[in-house]
Order: sequence, then structure tokens, then C-alpha cells
Amino acid sequence: MKNRMTRIALARRPQGAPVAEDFAFDHMDLPDPAPGEVLVEVSHLSLDPYMRGRMNDVKSYAPSVGIGETMTGEGVGRVVATNDPRFSVGDLVVGVTGWATHACLSGSALRKLDDSLPPSTALGVLGMPGFTAWASLNAYGRPKAGQTLVVAAATGPVGSMVGQLAKAAGMRTVAIAGGAEKCRIATETFGFDAAIDHRAFDTASALHTAIAEAAPDGIDIYFENVAGMVLEAVIPLLNTFARIPVIGTIAWYNELEDSADRLPMLWRSVLVKRLSINGFIVYDHWDKFDTFLAEVGPKVAAGEIAYLEDVVQGIDKMPAAFAALLEGGNTGKLVVEL
Repeated sequence: MKNRMTRIALARRPQGAPVAEDFAFDHMDLPDPAPGEVLVEVSHLSLDPYMRGRMNDVKSYAPSVGIGETMTGEGVGRVVATNDPRFSVGDLVVGVTGWATHACLSGSALRKLDDSLPPSTALGVLGMPGFTAWASLNAYGRPKAGQTLVVAAATGPVGSMVGQLAKAAGMRTVAIAGGAEKCRIATETFGFDAAIDHRAFDTASALHTAIAEAAPDGIDIYFENVAGMVLEAVIPLLNTFARIPVIGTIAWYNELEDSADRLPMLWRSVLVKRLSINGFIVYDHWDKFDTFLAEVGPKVAAGEIAYLEDVVQGIDKMPAAFAALLEGGNTGKLVVEL
């Protein structure tokens, strides 16, 4: 088995929420690295909501996963064979390995890591999710002391980083999360000033009332992770010149949410309140990643920035864990340990 690998491929396009039959497990011989390539034995894999969009055959900012192709995603692992002089056997690296136990990648597609922090942090707080929070908040949120920020999915890797960075900038921070335990974590672990359990409300108007109580001066930054009922509840509370960095729309990923037309209300708010709404794709800002690591890395190492990880054991658990992620089943960053 040492010369074999396992991967998870896309077997078919999901209809609504992904199920086990949408994935296929393949077992094959390990590839030999060609010139310039490196063979990595993966130790940790990332599961992230954006992967659901890649399963659809639609035009987007990145190519869809083809039927029969390995599911996309980042992984951390050790170099076990190398045909690139920049890497040695045993190096710890991170890259887009896909859902697989091994990956043969160009050396230019890998980044070396040190062992000073757990390897999984390169997939979360010091990886793409953490960088997404830092870069989008700075570029489009433009935090200002004394103002108010609201973010949903607040205990996840993006929302929790956004809240901590905004709090450090002197803002009032309001978390929206699913369940009382997540709300407790939002305030006690991540330092949010207030937390609201969106699952406690059946309507957007009821949720709106709760958010209004937690943000009595209105909302200056709404960090958009989820859309759906949360977005509907937030729109009337936005202050003039509010900013909305749009990172994700998880509530609509499986196309099961009631999609009543709220566009007229939103578009009028954009005009009347002079809102700034910016879509954010992390790869457009990747030239700032080293700056992010230099600024945030020491704070994570010193315990000044908190993070949580939900760790699932075994590649065979990935499809079920991914489906649960899309339903809010995780608390922190979802990582699969192989």
C-alpha cells in the first residue's frame, strides 16, 4: 500500500445538497515526479464552502471540477520524492493537492512551511481563510474605530478572524452564528461584543429586531458570508456609506433557500445609503499574502489571535463532513487529518 494512493473524484453534479453518490473513491499507483515536480504525502486536507460552487458546471471565477476529476482543495504534507532542486524529502509544504492522500505538483505550486505552528494552521488561520478575512476587511471593509461590524458564520475561520481584526481596530463587533454554543464561543473565545443565534428566529423581521438591539447605532460594515435571511435582516440596518465585502453566499449554495426577490429593496438601499458593495476573490489579492503572514503570523504564534479547528479523521469521512459543513455543522475551521 506504500506505493498506492487514494483520491476522491466528482462522480456527478449534485442536485441540491451533495450526497455520497456525487463522489467516487479511486485507488491508484503513486506517480513519479517529472522534472520540476514534487510528490507530496498529504497529512491534512481543507474543506471549505467554495468547493460546492466548483461542483456546478457554470461559468465562475475558477474552472469547475470535471466529472471524474479529483475534487479541488488545499492540503498540507511532506515531500516524499522530488525532481525539483528547491525541495528536499521531508520538507513540509502546502498547495492545491485536491482530495487525495498524495499529490504530484509543480514545485512552483508549493509553499514551504516551518514546524513552529501546527501544519493545519496553513489551511485556516494562516491560510486562505485567514488571508481572505484580512485582505477583504482592509481593502473593502475599511474599519474605523467607533463604528459597528456585523458578520455571520462568526466562529468559522473567516468570520472569527474578521471579528478579531475589527475589534483590534476599535470597532463594535456583532457575531451571528448558528446555535447557543457558537454564540458563547463568539463572545468568550473571539471577543465579539454581542452574538445572535440566527436559528432562534423563524423570520427575517424577527432576526432584524435582534440585530438592531445588538447594533443600536446601525451597521457600518456587513461582512457577507452567508446571504439568505441574514442579508435580508441586515439591509434596513445599514448606515449611510456602509461597506459590504461579499465573500460568500452559503445559504444559497445548495439552492434550497427561499429566493424571494429582495433585489428592489437592496438596490434602493445601495442608492439611498451610498453603499459600497465589493465582491472579493482571494486570488486577486495574493500578492499581499506575505504581508499578511508577516503581520498576523506572530500574533497567532503569541496567542493574540485565537482560532478553532474541527478535525475529522480519515479521507473516507470527507463527503459527509463536507455536506455537514454546508449546513453549518462545523464550529471552527474544518480540517481532515489523514
